[in-house]
Amino acid sequence: MKIVLAPDKFKNSLTGLEFCNIVEKGILEEFPNTEILKLPLADGGDGTIEVVEYYLKGSTINVKVNNPFFETINATYIYSEKTKTAFIEMAEASGVKLLKPTQFDCKNATTLGTGEMIVDAINKGAKTIIIGIGGSATNDCGIGMATALGYQFLDKNNKSVKPIGANLSNIKAIDVTNVHPKLSAVDFKIACDVTNPLYGKNGAAYVYGAQKGASEEDIVMLDKGLQDFSEILNAIFTIDVQSVKGAGAAGGMGIASKIFLNGTLEPGIQLIKNIANFDTQIEGADWIITGEGKLDTQTMSGKTIQGVLTSAVAKKIKVAAFCGAIDLDGKQPANFGIQYTDAVINYAKSLKDSMENSREYLRLLSRKFAEKNL
Repeated sequence: MKIVLAPDKFKNSLTGLEFCNIVEKGILEEFPNTEILKLPLADGGDGTIEVVEYYLKGSTINVKVNNPFFETINATYIYSEKTKTAFIEMAEASGVKLLKPTQFDCKNATTLGTGEMIVDAINKGAKTIIIGIGGSATNDCGIGMATALGYQFLDKNNKSVKPIGANLSNIKAIDVTNVHPKLSAVDFKIACDVTNPLYGKNGAAYVYGAQKGASEEDIVMLDKGLQDFSEILNAIFTIDVQSVKGAGAAGGMGIASKIFLNGTLEPGIQLIKNIANFDTQIEGADWIITGEGKLDTQTMSGKTIQGVLTSAVAKKIKVAAFCGAIDLDGKQPANFGIQYTDAVINYAKSLKDSMENSREYLRLLSRKFAEKNL
């Protein structure tokens, strides 16, 4: 019997790897000869860096960079010398997690620090750089990131503009003569789970600006800046910016990654599955046990469990989901292709109890699963 454990984290409770270790213990207590393979996953959001580290077996690199408001901070990323692969989370340098809510002000924020992390990885010898672009505090269309890499954004007087969202409309030309000489030799893969266009009512400013501190006036100004800048991009790089799905991700980092890095935008879960060599590893499995904090209808919108189901269905492998709680709005798990479900909340006295004692309850429901199915 071969069981693959492929969960996401239980937010604020368990990491994916902790889930794997607990479920492994519970199953082996009932059936000691079970073959168990641990393949924790993530969808590109917070917690992804720990999962990537598990597969890359790289080092944590510390680097001094600029935060969203040009202040020096320490940021970290993962680098594997063996595979020449780096994993960078944009939020480490340019994220809202670095700020108090009262500090959110995306029109004056920059992605410069993210670019500085990229430069550091390139200088270390990275040939592949994976970037998670969730959790940004910015709306600068990636000009800060590109500035760190040597692109120059010039105004009508041929002077470099400060790389923030408020200055996008002032850009009249882009100078590429000093771009990092090794940039074109790096393969960039961008974890991007949204499909928003760059500008307009469904674009970066209107959809995400308010939650990053933009007023109604700011949003109008930022959206116009994205439109104006897109005309420059279209002319210089001969691309129809507005037709690119995901261009508006992370305040325009979606399109910036495509244009300035020549990167490919992919769903986060697919990128992590590729790193894990997931579809090959699960060959011959009898069950895949996945899980996350809450199984709901949102789970089927590019989250980890959906990614597991896609692979499992293709290989005709049964799927069990162990979650903190389950709320499928009246639908049955079988409607989504899940053969077995159980939840920590089914055993806990309260939500607080389920969070504090999730390890014990997860081990218990793992043993129950084994008794019924193995």
